[in-house]
Order: sequence, then C-alpha cells, then structure tokens
Amino acid sequence: MTKNSAKGVNSYDSDSTGSLVHFFNRNVTPYATSTLGPKFDLVPVEKQKDIMINVARMHAQQEYDRIIALVQVLESQAYEIKRRLEITDAVHAAEYQFQPSHGQCYWLVFDTDKKKTILAKHGPDDWSSSAPDNYEYIAQVKWLGDYTWIEVKEE
Repeated sequence: MTKNSAKGVNSYDSDSTGSLVHFFNRNVTPYATSTLGPKFDLVPVEKQKDIMINVARMHAQQEYDRIIALVQVLESQAYEIKRRLEITDAVHAAEYQFQPSHGQCYWLVFDTDKKKTILAKHGPDDWSSSAPDNYEYIAQVKWLGDYTWIEVKEE
C-alpha cells in the first residue's frame, strides 16, 4: 500500500527505488508515475544521431557545391581578364599605320617577312584573292571603350 506522508491530493510517498522517498509529486515530474499516465517511448538515440548527421552532411554538401560553383565562375572571370590584358599588351606592342576606332574589330597578324606583329584592318577572308603568304593571323580583336582590347571569336 502506498503511503501519503504529505497528505496531499496529488502527492504520495514512493518506494520504487528501494528506499522510501517522501512526498513524490506527480505534477512536477516529466515521467509517468502511474499506469494511467500518458504513454511515452524511449528515444532511439543512435538512430536520431544518424539522422542528424546525415541531414547535416547533406546541407554542408549543398553549401560546398554552391561555393565550388562560385569559385568556378570566379576562375573563369579571372581567366577572361588575364586574356584581355594579354591581348591588350599584344595590340599595344603591334605596329599599325591607322587610327583605330572604339568598338571596331581588327586583326593581330604576325608578318613572317618582317618578323613583327602588326594590327591589320583586313582578316584572312577579306582579301580579293587570298591573304598574303607572309601573314599568320593570331586573333581578331576589338577595341573597347575602356581602352582595353578583347579577342573576338569568329562565328
């Protein structure tokens, strides 16, 4: 028989641990104190840890993939800027006998007879018969408004 030394309506003495515990208040304990209490199951801790680890890895992998995609974009932009500077240096080192205009396309050509690079208005397909034999076309270039040159890919 359960004793109630506190004589409370919602309290009783407990002997579940093998020794008498006076005034066990079932209103303040988070655990069921009788078979009439709400049913609860033990939390499968290992399973819960596995789920948390898998979710954390999934989110971390998504963030990692997003960062790698951004790095690839930045690498591509850095390569384009480096190439733009190389083309600008090559054009400024080339010889030409005309005034270039912004937004116009020209050709970087290596003249094998004179052993120098020139900037030409005519491309390999612009000649009535064929391009001079001593011309080796390097790239088609365009002068931008910021005084840099870019390589124009043929379409």
